[in-house]
Amino acid sequence: MNPAPTGTDRRVALAGTADGIEQLRTLVDTALDAVSGAAVKRGGPVVAGGPDAAIAAVRDLVRQDGFLTRAPGPDRVGELFEAYATWAADLTHPAAVSRMQCAPTPAAVAAELLAAVLNQSLHSWESGPFALELERRLIREMAGWVGYDQEAASGTLTPGGSISNLMGLLLSRDHALGGTADGDVSRAGLTGQALRPRILCSAAAHFSIARAAGFLGLGRDAVVRVPVDDMGRMIPEEARRLLDGFGPDETCIALVATAGTTDHGSFDPLRELAALAAEHRTWLHVDAAYGIGALFSQTLATHLDGLAEADSIAFDLHKFGWTPASSSVLLVGDRTRMSPLTQQAVYLNPPDDEAEGYTALLGTSLQTTRRSDAFKIAASLLALGRKGMGDWVDACHAQARHAAARIAGDPDLELLAEPVLSTVIFRCRTSEPVDDESAWNAAVRRHLMAEGRALLARTKVRRPDGGFQVHLKLVFLTPATSTAEIDALLDDVVTAAAEVREAREQAGAGRPAPGGE
Repeated sequence: MNPAPTGTDRRVALAGTADGIEQLRTLVDTALDAVSGAAVKRGGPVVAGGPDAAIAAVRDLVRQDGFLTRAPGPDRVGELFEAYATWAADLTHPAAVSRMQCAPTPAAVAAELLAAVLNQSLHSWESGPFALELERRLIREMAGWVGYDQEAASGTLTPGGSISNLMGLLLSRDHALGGTADGDVSRAGLTGQALRPRILCSAAAHFSIARAAGFLGLGRDAVVRVPVDDMGRMIPEEARRLLDGFGPDETCIALVATAGTTDHGSFDPLRELAALAAEHRTWLHVDAAYGIGALFSQTLATHLDGLAEADSIAFDLHKFGWTPASSSVLLVGDRTRMSPLTQQAVYLNPPDDEAEGYTALLGTSLQTTRRSDAFKIAASLLALGRKGMGDWVDACHAQARHAAARIAGDPDLELLAEPVLSTVIFRCRTSEPVDDESAWNAAVRRHLMAEGRALLARTKVRRPDGGFQVHLKLVFLTPATSTAEIDALLDDVVTAAAEVREAREQAGAGRPAPGGE
């Protein structure tokens, strides 16, 4: 039997020790070398080969011994770094335009590393004193961004926009159905509630709204979809019609507006919806996960007119904020509305400690142990400043406008609509039957991914006959991408479309590609 390790040996591999820091220096150099070398190996935004090649790469790394290898050590870790970097989607590549997933600033990445080394948490004062106060200050400042009274507002950082939406609807549920502090829904549950809950959101709202309704015991069927215009914006008159039509046993828990829809990047008319929510005494939650970037732009900020009237706001800074995921936020205009999250744990936030200033953030979050995401956000904000953020947002908007103009002028492509923020929806034209057109566009996208040439998103657009067509989507979040690189990307899309057509003709004209719509 091996002797027990000494006290010094026990600390060797811990990142915060002197020996651990030296190991970390070496490993960080190894990691950065892997990132630098990966672009050469990759040759595009992703390695060619598709799913089978990715599965094989993981299998080759893990080998028969699995992760608990009989030969552990720095070399195996280095192999992991190399494989991960090589197979990562290169978010800085001009042809990586598939997701609302940004490449982060170096400042935010360095902060992420330091946050991991020090591993602070926000559930008790002694777990992260500076981290805790930094989040408080950041939330206060963000409240000012959106027009809230900083003294009255509150909020928290969350693991993502879906959780921010969940929390906003949790607070709205308890506000609508809760009663007194001694008998709120979070304590007593929904048993015995005679009223049928309803949540209004647009037909273009994020899927997380319905999922949150299910999680909160309201049921997905409680979500009522409000019709939208041809740009995916909620129609206020339709929302009013639905609100006015609710029966005496129906209670509207929340009216959910979207600021920056997933496809068009459109904004619901916030000021009109705020007035409607106030008239009906209904909670207004705004999902601004994508659209919050407009706040930093002098030209786009008007899209968010009326945002300050919302009761709660969800947004991400791992989209238009250039920080690593997760960097999501929930803001609430009235801090007293966060009472459903209040929690007293004698071993975390005893009252006498709280009275002496040793306060925690346990009562603002669904999580207990929680990382310091505010740290990396603060690093990006301090590195870029408000003007820098706005310039980058405007650059991405300009890229989308250039791509739209290029598509509109190409006989092989068809633009769906002018871009609002930084997304562009289009399709490849074809002379094939309409029922096969969607499969063809879907196959073009997969062809580009499998060959490692481009990463595009896809969506469905309703046709005049009520059916749906697959469209392709570009999402611009890299401000350095040039117009020449955008032109080259679209040229490649047209080339890929021709390649897919030729391959299908050779295989048998008119047969849908495997996995097509």
